[in-house]
Amino acid sequence: MERTISAMIGKGSVNHNTRAFTAKNVDSNRSSANFHFCNEDIKQVYHRLFDEALERYNAKQKRKDRMIDNYYEKIRRGKQEKLFHEVIFQIGNKDDMNAKNEDGLLAKRILTEFMDEFQARNPNLYVFSAHLHMDEETPHLHIDFVPYITGSKRGLDTRVSLKSALAAEGFTGGTRGATELNQWIASEKQELATVMERYGVEWLQKGTHEKHLSVLEFEKKERAREVAELDSQKREISSVVAQLGEEVSVKKQELQNVTIEKELAEEATQRAKEERTTAQQERTTAQQEKEVLLAGNQNLRMENTRLESRKDRLRMENHDLKQKQLQLQIDNEELEQRNEDLQYKNSKLKNVNDLISADNHTLEQRNDSLKSDNQALRQKYNDLQQNNVQLEKQQNELKSHIEQMVQSEQLLQRDVRKYDEAPEWQLPEPGAFASAKSFRDKVVMPFVNKLKSLIKNLTIQCVRMKEEVLQLRKEKKRLSEDVEFYKGKIKDMSDMTELLQKKADDLERVKRYVGAEQIDTIVRKVKEQERTEQQIRRYDRSYGTR
Repeated sequence: MERTISAMIGKGSVNHNTRAFTAKNVDSNRSSANFHFCNEDIKQVYHRLFDEALERYNAKQKRKDRMIDNYYEKIRRGKQEKLFHEVIFQIGNKDDMNAKNEDGLLAKRILTEFMDEFQARNPNLYVFSAHLHMDEETPHLHIDFVPYITGSKRGLDTRVSLKSALAAEGFTGGTRGATELNQWIASEKQELATVMERYGVEWLQKGTHEKHLSVLEFEKKERAREVAELDSQKREISSVVAQLGEEVSVKKQELQNVTIEKELAEEATQRAKEERTTAQQERTTAQQEKEVLLAGNQNLRMENTRLESRKDRLRMENHDLKQKQLQLQIDNEELEQRNEDLQYKNSKLKNVNDLISADNHTLEQRNDSLKSDNQALRQKYNDLQQNNVQLEKQQNELKSHIEQMVQSEQLLQRDVRKYDEAPEWQLPEPGAFASAKSFRDKVVMPFVNKLKSLIKNLTIQCVRMKEEVLQLRKEKKRLSEDVEFYKGKIKDMSDMTELLQKKADDLERVKRYVGAEQIDTIVRKVKEQERTEQQIRRYDRSYGTR
């Protein structure tokens, strides 16, 4: 048994491969016979393969404009590399390997075994999607893979590169026709032929040059080329639309609808590729399909014109959006600067408020203390005033007593003069017949005794008065010292009262600067805090030792 081997580069339509979209050439009743090897989200695959390398790359960059935020988007929007590649393998055709008969089941087993060995054979081609279709005329295998290399000296050390990935597997390229990709496809055909031999199927090799193609096949290739050009235009339009973000999501939906229509055309083209026949009936069918494709291409060209016009409008809208974004950035920077200024002023005011609160608390405490001291000093002042009045009274009494003593001295002097002049204190002349002894005994001695008694009494009074004068002088000196002491106390109290008045004036100035309400609030909060702390201390004293 001899069968041909076909290896084609596919479009990588996920909807087609997973049968989310069913084309006309698909028998949905046989879709359950399809086999899905794997189907991973390509974005997650990119994260798993390249995130670590991306972090290493960005860490080495000194300029922000050279950093890469999203490697998936960079490759998708770039033109050097594709996000992924698809290759389609098929054995024979619908006539000799139809999916409805035993030959089709044989082709399924061969392609399954070929796929099982594919990933191990190609370690630099990460297969994220692989599907074997049995619901079309001929069994065929879709393989979607991301080519990558490690240890790169340029860009990311692990990056996407089909040429380098194939070179790492030994396909270095050569002539224009013998590229790395062509060499690899030829190698994979040989591997498929090896698997076919194990099932008794030989590889029937035919010429593949363009001159051996039938007119119908050539026309089919021309249609494929036109569809590829349209697909390239579609990617460019999708790239422009993607840059607009969320504000053009509705327009993206419209583009997705257009994409679905183009996928319909692609499915029709794929159907034309697979329907090969040398019979006239097949040529007629192909001609009809050609006309359908031409009409579809015409519709696509009209749709492309409409999309170009829409793209221009989107570019204008994008320009307006960028202008608005720029203005918003400027406004945002101004608001951020104002916010920073306000935060700085608020911080300064908070610090001043904290200092004023602390000073106010201290002033309140000092004011309370000064009020208490002032009250005590006022009491002492009143006591001193009373003592001063008492001392002045005593001093006046002392002065009166001294004056009385002076008057007594004057009276005494006057009484002494009276003794000199009074007849009873005059010694009488002796009589003519009186003897000296009689005169002495009867007159002189009684007078002398009387005089002695008077002198004795005067002496006693004089001594007493001298003692009283000394006591009065001591008392006067003591009272004078007390008066001077209390005068000093009164002066100190006056100075203290003046200081208290100055502190009270300073407190009033603080209230006028900060605000009486704010000061009262601060005082109230401080007093509440003190009461709370006092209650805590009272509680600790009451229950802390239990």
